[in-house]
Formats: sequence, C-alpha cells, structure tokens
Amino acid sequence: MPVEKFLRGISRFQKDIYPEHQDLFERLALGQRPEALFITCADSRIDPCLLTQTKPGELFICRVIGNVVPPYPDAIGGVSATIEYAVGVLRVPEVIVCGHTDCGVMRGALDPEALQTYPSVSAWLRYVRVERREPKPTAESLLGLTEDNVVAQLRHLRSHPTVAARLEQGDLALHGWIYHIGPGIVTAYSEASQRFETTASF
Repeated sequence: MPVEKFLRGISRFQKDIYPEHQDLFERLALGQRPEALFITCADSRIDPCLLTQTKPGELFICRVIGNVVPPYPDAIGGVSATIEYAVGVLRVPEVIVCGHTDCGVMRGALDPEALQTYPSVSAWLRYVRVERREPKPTAESLLGLTEDNVVAQLRHLRSHPTVAARLEQGDLALHGWIYHIGPGIVTAYSEASQRFETTASF
C-alpha cells in the first residue's frame, strides 16, 4: 500500500535526514521567516523545493489546481487567506506564481464539457479565461494558455489589498514562471518584453 511506503519514508527521515539538519529544524520550531510565497499547481510532478533548491523554512507554499489566484474578493477562501498571511503577516518580499507544462486544468479550460461531472473543478475554471475552445489542443496552444494564465493570476494577485498595499510601499516583487517538466527548465515573465524568457537571460 502507498501509505506503507510513506511511513517507511518517515522512518528514514527520522533516522538519516533529521540528525544531519537538527539545528535547522530546532530553529524552525521557534518560528518562520520565508523568503517568498510560491503559488503553484497541486500537480504531483512539481516539487517547489526541489525545483528551486531551497531548504525548509525558505518557501511559503500555496498549492492549488491551475495555480489559480481568484481576484479579490470574488472567492475569499484558502488561497486568499494564504496570500494575506504570507504578504501581510510574514511580510515575504517576493511572490512567485508558477505554472507548468501539460497542466490538466488548462486542458479542462479548453474543453470544459469534459469536466461537467466535476462541479467544483468546473466552477474553478471560471478563473482561467480562454479566448478560443480547443477540444484537442496542440502543445503550442496549451503552452500559450498556460503562459496567459500565469499573467492573469498575477493580475488577480494585485487585486488583493495586502498585495496592493505592499506594492504601493515598494517592498514586494511579483514574478510569473513556467516550469517545463520534460527539459527541466523554467521561463520567467518579463514585464519589459511581455514575454516568457529563459531564466538564464535574467
């Protein structure tokens, strides 16, 4: 059973990993000061800490299908509360919205009829705007929608009062990324070019 595999993993963590990093965990037990809020999809293929090579305590992570940020106050709930806490209470200096290739939510947005039997997912898709429906999208059109979605969620993010206030103060930066699963690369949105560019160019 999968849970037995996970329990064996916990045992290995307690035996092999924890002792090597005991000082870090003991410090973290007293509080946190994350360096960024990382909003990404719940897709099992994404590991934010592995991708960014960060340690426990460095990222405050919000995972939700489609890396969707509902505009304020349209859907006050877990995502909004996470943003408010990270930006307003923890005072993170950076917020990253990270989409990814081959996203099931993007496919669903292009073919919403396929998800009619899943009302919660269908309702969530209203935050992903699609100009043209494609029951059989190409890899190129799917990537284009994924990029557009990240830019849209950055726009939604700016509607949240805590984010707007910090942007006005000039001590918060917003970033939009796409994680390309196959080649293992990340492209980042450039406000100057209004395009996603390889992170090597930043």
